[in-house]
Amino acid sequence: MSLSEFSFVVYEAVIYIALAFIFFLIGKFVYQLLHRSINVKEELVKKDNLAFSLSHVGYFVGLLIAIGSAIVGPSQGLWNDVIVISIYGALAIVLLNISIIITDKVLLSRFSVRKEIIEDQNEGTGIVEAAVSIASGLIIFGAVTGESSSISAGIISALAFWFLGQLALLLTGWVYNLITPYDIHEHIEKDNVAVGIGFAGALVAMGNLIKFGLMGEFESWDATLSEAGLEVVAGLILLPVMRYITDKILLPGENLTDEIVNQEKPNIGAAIIEAFAYIGGSVLITWCL
Repeated sequence: MSLSEFSFVVYEAVIYIALAFIFFLIGKFVYQLLHRSINVKEELVKKDNLAFSLSHVGYFVGLLIAIGSAIVGPSQGLWNDVIVISIYGALAIVLLNISIIITDKVLLSRFSVRKEIIEDQNEGTGIVEAAVSIASGLIIFGAVTGESSSISAGIISALAFWFLGQLALLLTGWVYNLITPYDIHEHIEKDNVAVGIGFAGALVAMGNLIKFGLMGEFESWDATLSEAGLEVVAGLILLPVMRYITDKILLPGENLTDEIVNQEKPNIGAAIIEAFAYIGGSVLITWCL
């Protein structure tokens, strides 16, 4: 590579990084606009609200992944890339914030998420909301990075796959609650951080699998939906399998449920192992399929 070619590559990289920072700031502004009743600085600095910090950082992680979906991929020329990044970056911000609203209103509808995070400083709820942001960011990444014939076709497919991904996350929440011998919503509302960590691991694992199923060139709706559907099925099967493995192999001689909900002080370490099992299992599946 000649010096002039290297200089142009660096120039392009600077442009892309600058765009990413711009959309990161826009994403921060949109979040504050949608949560005007929350004083972010007060929660983070004056109240030392760890629950909000977890949720807020999770949003930024999801935002970073979502914005990245508009940057990666083959170049179509610098200024064409700028247009594409701007369109998909804006779309990613909108979809991620809608995902958070869906979490509050549907996935965790049995209690007020805002009350739990802001008033009660419920760290378990903060972790779950962070996980949804990260999982949604992964889904958006997969939905946007799939190559399409045109920008309009890409936007339509991204919207459709994002919506189906949200349904898959809701299904994951329902199935996870079925395979646990306790009500996850009840225990999360009771400030059981361990339950929140385990549930968060399941959500991130599903988001990772959906991302993998959606990535690649968009050939047809049937092909992409079949691939993504296979990943969702694999993820749903993964949940009880990895929970059993955690209980019998990763925590030999101990009962996972007892460690998480039947002790005076829930075992957060055991919950972290459970979350790792789900996420690690999802990574192994993407390597093998």
